[in-house]
Amino acid sequence: MTFSTELWDAGATKVYDEIVRHPFITGLTEGTLDHDAFRYFIVQDSHYLRAYSRALALVAARAVDQDAVSMFARHAANAIEVERELHSSLLGSLGLTSADVDATGSGPTTTAYMSYLTATCATGTYAEAVAAVLPCYWIYREVGRELLKRSSPDPVYAQWIAAYGSEEFDAVVESVLAVTDRLGAEVGPGERDRCHRHFSTTTRYEWMFWDAAYRKLDWPI
Repeated sequence: MTFSTELWDAGATKVYDEIVRHPFITGLTEGTLDHDAFRYFIVQDSHYLRAYSRALALVAARAVDQDAVSMFARHAANAIEVERELHSSLLGSLGLTSADVDATGSGPTTTAYMSYLTATCATGTYAEAVAAVLPCYWIYREVGRELLKRSSPDPVYAQWIAAYGSEEFDAVVESVLAVTDRLGAEVGPGERDRCHRHFSTTTRYEWMFWDAAYRKLDWPI
């Protein structure tokens, strides 16, 4: 069994099934999702991608070979470009501006997810950092594949689905999975347990991110 499969089996199988059944996802494909919920998602994803880019830069700094350094640094830069390009076009379609994103700020789930990623990538081992950032790659790839099968009658939702279900994104995920699997032989029992825990935690945050958008979760006070 590869290290990536080990991580998935230990922490993602049940959560992924819950994600694809979530009313946010089914609402996307049916075209019935409240546009306010999607606006919430895009705004929060903008904040998240900025933090994810920094987390990937931390992973790059911890990488033990030059190919991985280059890959994660490139992905860190690409995360910012995705935030700028994809979200810029979607923001206009949803009647939002970049100023609206900045004024809204990050919600409770977004803040918690960003903080967990940053702390793990800054203080954990290289393998722990990779395990923590991997669900965002992998879950989105798998969700994207499922969404592509269904697409959406809503043109805005269809645009977002097409971006995350692309062949280019699939290749990016495969490259990260390959790095993860090469790490497997070098990770001892204690570190392995921590990797499992980080992967499981950020996988749960992926579900929570969709759920927060569906409920338009705000700070209680």
